[in-house]
Amino acid sequence: MSLLGWPLVAVLATLTTAAVVAAMLLWTRVRGAPALRLAQRLGLLLGTQVTALLLVAAVVNDYGYFYGSWAELLGKDSKPTVVTVGGSGGASGASGPSTSALHVAGLHFAFKGHGIPKAVRAETIGDSARLAAAWAPPSQWASRGRLEAVTVQGARSGLSTPALVWLPPQYFQPAYRHTLFPVAEVLSGYPGTTTALVFRLHYPNVLLREIDAHRAKPTVLVMLRPTVAPPRDTECTNVPGGPQTLTYLTQDVPSAVEQLARVRPTGWAAIGASTGGYCATKMALTRSDLFPTAVSFSGYYHALKDGTTGDLWGGSSVLRDLNNPEWLVTHQTVPPVSLMMTIGTAERGPSGVADTRRFAALVHAPMTAHVIYVPGGGHNFGSWGYLMPGALDWVTNHLAGA
Repeated sequence: MSLLGWPLVAVLATLTTAAVVAAMLLWTRVRGAPALRLAQRLGLLLGTQVTALLLVAAVVNDYGYFYGSWAELLGKDSKPTVVTVGGSGGASGASGPSTSALHVAGLHFAFKGHGIPKAVRAETIGDSARLAAAWAPPSQWASRGRLEAVTVQGARSGLSTPALVWLPPQYFQPAYRHTLFPVAEVLSGYPGTTTALVFRLHYPNVLLREIDAHRAKPTVLVMLRPTVAPPRDTECTNVPGGPQTLTYLTQDVPSAVEQLARVRPTGWAAIGASTGGYCATKMALTRSDLFPTAVSFSGYYHALKDGTTGDLWGGSSVLRDLNNPEWLVTHQTVPPVSLMMTIGTAERGPSGVADTRRFAALVHAPMTAHVIYVPGGGHNFGSWGYLMPGALDWVTNHLAGA
């Protein structure tokens, strides 16, 4: 049974009801010595509490997509799939550039190259693959765009993780046949799931609606989670002796996508929520040549260390500083990047509204920051979904002018 969806919730709701009914019926029927009767009643209470807690946890997880599978919940996917691919790929013996066909999980594009690249390979990815297959038939690609599930393999980092790629309708329209499209790399939070970016935050649907209304510009979306070495939270960091996550997101993914589709090699955007917002900000500050634009939904702007991260910097304060956006904007020459930051006023704690205000106060030219505070807004899909249309309008128009 899947960890997500109504079947698990229904089973747990049934068990919770049964536990409560059983406790009510058996409460006065326990037998034995006083200590034994007490133990039996405690057992009845414990049964109701455990089933109720499991039900609440399942409902919350189903809504928030915090864990997408039993393996992820139990930490059984702690070892990432590591596939090292040399170079940018290409068939040996090819002579001169030619137009070839690239098939990735049914994806069929024309691209200029020397052969079929190896940086992206097909993979059945459960919910992602089913979601992609149901998005739109070929007859609707020119009106709804196309969604495809792929796995991006990193030649430099050796990391590999699933992604969902959405191509806007214009990609399939004759007038745009030779257009290189801008790209937004969209990141979930931690631990996050890729499917939540489509099913809960509705990135492709919202962007499609905004494009149709002529408020947003046609943009390719590359959606993935930054948790590339689960269950560890790498905070999009090149960990000494560990996962090279920043390299993967800022070098491997762009290189692979550039081979996959007609996209611009530079002038991308990074978008993310929570941990993804921190990552998007860091990607813009450290790779402004590729990511001059970023959006951070409820992100934070300091280097984080907790039980999910461990020591990400090998004990080096220098590496910690280089992964701290607040330190970067105050101790290094800031790049000419544009950042949209959103935060709900109900978000408290060290990574809440006070952190956003502190970072915004540190921003200075040539960097620009657009800060949106949501009155009463919290750290949830509701607040981020409310801001999504305007944020996508802003970022895609920035990309169009890049």
